[in-house]
Amino acid sequence: MTELAFVALGSNQGDRRAYLQAGLDDLAALEGVEVQGASAVYETAPVGYTDQPFFLNAAASLRTTLDPEALLLGLQQIEFRHLRQRQIHWGPRTLDLDLLLHGSHTAATPALQLPHPRMLDRCFVLAPLCDLAPDLPHPCTGRLLGDHYRDLDCRDQLRQAGRLRLPG
Repeated sequence: MTELAFVALGSNQGDRRAYLQAGLDDLAALEGVEVQGASAVYETAPVGYTDQPFFLNAAASLRTTLDPEALLLGLQQIEFRHLRQRQIHWGPRTLDLDLLLHGSHTAATPALQLPHPRMLDRCFVLAPLCDLAPDLPHPCTGRLLGDHYRDLDCRDQLRQAGRLRLPG
């Protein structure tokens, strides 16, 4: 069965845009994954650990036959290939890929939480996600993603910084 999934992409090390594009291209190369769309790219300040460069963030919509755990493993392998380091919680990274939504699946395990537990509180996640699916209901709240985004005060937190090229 094919599911619609959404992945957040982020980078604040090296050539940030090149890392995002490479991440999107690598997503498209995963067996069982077809990239459907990519949001605008946004530049945002870091959250949590703030002594680091600004991020570029985007989101991708996927059609996938992979289950959530297999897709998460594929995302982690892509991060590893792009030299993702996990030395500081919420610290600098070449490429960060977060599974936000996978159909209407919910999960709460040490390895996987679906929907992503902090997505509704973060402008840098909801802005690109709403570029792709503002009318999609959140699996737990039932409210539209666009409504959640409008509830956040995102003024001065985002700056559009272009687009990524869709693979293929």
